[in-house]
Amino acid sequence: MQNTSIHRGLFFHLFLTLTLCAVTQASLAADFSRVRPERAGMSSERLERLDAVLKSYVDSGQVAGQVAMVLRKGRVVYSTANGWQNKEADIPMSEESIFRIASQTKALVSTGIMILHERGQLDISHPLSRYIPEWENMQVAVSETNGSYRLEEARRPITIRHLLTHTGGVSYGSGPAREQWEEAGFQGWYFANKNEPILNSIKQMAALPLDQHPGEQYIYGYNTDILGAVIEVASGKDLNTFLREELFEPLEMNDTHFYLPQEKAERLAVVYEATPGGGVQAVSATDGMQSQGLYLEGSGPNRSFSGGAGLLSTANDYARFLQMTLNGGELDGERILSRKTIELMTTDHLGDIPFRDGQGFGLGFFVVTDLGERGVLGSEGEYGWGGAYHTTYWVDPEEELVVVYLTQLIPAQGVDDYSKLRSGIYQAISD
Repeated sequence: MQNTSIHRGLFFHLFLTLTLCAVTQASLAADFSRVRPERAGMSSERLERLDAVLKSYVDSGQVAGQVAMVLRKGRVVYSTANGWQNKEADIPMSEESIFRIASQTKALVSTGIMILHERGQLDISHPLSRYIPEWENMQVAVSETNGSYRLEEARRPITIRHLLTHTGGVSYGSGPAREQWEEAGFQGWYFANKNEPILNSIKQMAALPLDQHPGEQYIYGYNTDILGAVIEVASGKDLNTFLREELFEPLEMNDTHFYLPQEKAERLAVVYEATPGGGVQAVSATDGMQSQGLYLEGSGPNRSFSGGAGLLSTANDYARFLQMTLNGGELDGERILSRKTIELMTTDHLGDIPFRDGQGFGLGFFVVTDLGERGVLGSEGEYGWGGAYHTTYWVDPEEELVVVYLTQLIPAQGVDDYSKLRSGIYQAISD
């Protein structure tokens, strides 16, 4: 009798353990089929308000089209595609549409750096020159009152962590030595027209003076493009291959590319710009920052993999990546990073270095540090970023929320859809 009781107790303990494990695994998975919002603590009725607001930007001609996706507690509670992927050809926007995500590339490359950090193939405290020797003994351009500049020896070497936090002293070629940067062919984030590997470009960039001493100021610039070259050195693979093997394939990000295969060309959304009389029109240029871009296979050199702004993706693909970070580094049984690494990435690393009100910067994206000081709906600990073609994303761990919003508008001036998107999502939380 006693043995029977013991066996029953052991069986119950085993059953409970397996059940808890199954629940834990389910929480780490993401059901990317749409579910009724109420199942995840959201209001269907209130999300209809958001739906109407987003459609109003298409109806008023402020954007040609848009895709928005919201996940709560690992479930898709809201997903919509409005307007046109190609207005002139009368091709409607679709949830399968592919977008130039520009600086949203940075979070993926920063994740790649942390994968190598975990494996011991690099260390974020190491100097950049350990991987690319050309970046040793850097000089800093310091502005003079007469409009010229003088050169100073950098007070400290650039580290990988500096680059992850945009404190490496590197802009997009807009600093005191801007003419020298322009002459060298480095101004702005566009690399798709370069007929050389990214590592070659970054080695050439090292001959130019910095805009600030490393570690002393937040300056948005080529930091993550440099990190892409570091990945190539540390891994022994080109950036495209590394990201595909370490992120895109494990996370089933099947429509994320630097250069889009021809069989997917019909899904690439057109880039638009505002017209003087209101409305939008397709950008006519095919080369440069404000252009359709040479992002199709066969449309250009297809040799430079820009870690700072080069990728194309879909809302679904990018949401899978973000859900992995929200899950503490795992999605559908695929472990990309450890929970502790995600914690480090989503913590403010700027300290006293000025950034934005109520925000700091982690290893690849902003981090909300003071909700009241920022002054908009959200949560402390939220992290996110956006892209030059008017795309944005954020993750709110406190609310178990993932948001991806994609459109193709450059420049996006006087369009307040970001703030309306945010308020529309948070007002629909019902639990």
